Amino acid sequence: MINFVLIRIAFSIIGIVIFLFIFWNRLREDYSESIIFTSAFYVLFGMFISTLASLYFFEKWWFWLALLGGVVATWLAIFRFKLRVFEVVESNVLGSLTLLSLVYLYNLVQSKDILSGSATLICLALIILFIYFDKHYKDFTWYKSGRIGFSGLTILGLFFLIRAAVALFFHDMISFVSGYEVVLSGIIAFVSFLTVFNLAKVKS
Repeated sequence: MINFVLIRIAFSIIGIVIFLFIFWNRLREDYSESIIFTSAFYVLFGMFISTLASLYFFEKWWFWLALLGGVVATWLAIFRFKLRVFEVVESNVLGSLTLLSLVYLYNLVQSKDILSGSATLICLALIILFIYFDKHYKDFTWYKSGRIGFSGLTILGLFFLIRAAVALFFHDMISFVSGYEVVLSGIIAFVSFLTVFNLAKVKS
């Protein structure tokens, strides 16, 4: 019989290691390792504590509480270490997508849920698209400013746009919060795309 506890532990370790590597790899040219890893641990700790709290109080809201915990921890790191906002946002988006894809993959292994398998593939597709954007966004003629943040915010917007669309038809999918999902995801998608639009403007 498969020991799902061991599998969950293995997935968690893999996810944390990948998240730390992504965070370090994207910020290592501008910050010291101590700042990078301390900031990354802030984010991971914020997500962990929020997720843990959700298990006792608002179980269905684990995704949104983890997101809130990660965002609060990110801003603490930004203010404490004077980090550049969009550099950290991009690191967070890529790292968090990796973590979430492992969550969906674990649920697929555990419950054979087809929707979780589809969600895993969507996350992987967005990761690949992030990598493509990250290499080519400065070549996009309409993105004249060339400012960092395009890749992370565009992928963030697409991710929540997809969540909102899927939530219209599948209310009970893992990490979804029934009727609230469409509104919450739609708002974040809109704000993300609006921020990309503002970033595209060339400062006079």
